[in-house]
Amino acid sequence: MAMADKFSDPIGRLMGLRYKSHPWHGIHIGDHAPDKVTAFIEVVPTDTVKYEVDKDSGYLKIDRPQQYSNVCPALYGFIPQTYCGKLVGDLCSKKTGKKGVKGDGDPIDIVVLTEKSIHHGDILVTAKPIGGLRMIDGDEADDKIIAVLNNDFVYGRFTSLKDVPEGIITRLRHYFLTYKDIPGEEGNTIIEAIYDREEALEVIKTSIQDYSNRFDNLGKMLVLDD
Repeated sequence: MAMADKFSDPIGRLMGLRYKSHPWHGIHIGDHAPDKVTAFIEVVPTDTVKYEVDKDSGYLKIDRPQQYSNVCPALYGFIPQTYCGKLVGDLCSKKTGKKGVKGDGDPIDIVVLTEKSIHHGDILVTAKPIGGLRMIDGDEADDKIIAVLNNDFVYGRFTSLKDVPEGIITRLRHYFLTYKDIPGEEGNTIIEAIYDREEALEVIKTSIQDYSNRFDNLGKMLVLDD
């Protein structure tokens, strides 16, 4: 069943003919979400600085240079029209038994595995979620959905994290446990669990509901009466 897109249709699409659509709010998550989603890619494996979308303008900005030599081992970005809010935080608390976990206030992060060399971000890809990392940063849920590029020659047939070589999962864990490190300061990022496809879909669906709750007024402004 196709998902209704009340946020980018119809006004957002009309504005997109003249102006760049905001990648968080103006890009549709996809008609077949959560099984197949649109992902906005901010960082690719060749980047030596971490880029992220400026939430006001929608343009990429430099978040910070990587302090160490590690680079992201896969395409990295977020899923449009998702939000890590109260419901995602509550889900994390339920799964981990940790009380007081809240959402980090960002869209849900996603890493996309592909055998292709893609040399720049600020692009859209279609991805199929196959698992995720339940990451907590301080007291905030910061899940990382793991997906494969749709129709990728090598990874496209994967349907579960069990299909992914252990070395790739290890590299992803290492990157996300260290990418925020600041020399001389102790990090507070932990990965509580690695989960498979069904739980990843649950996280995405929960983040879609969080987004709808958080940006309900935005949706109302963008929907025209019949």
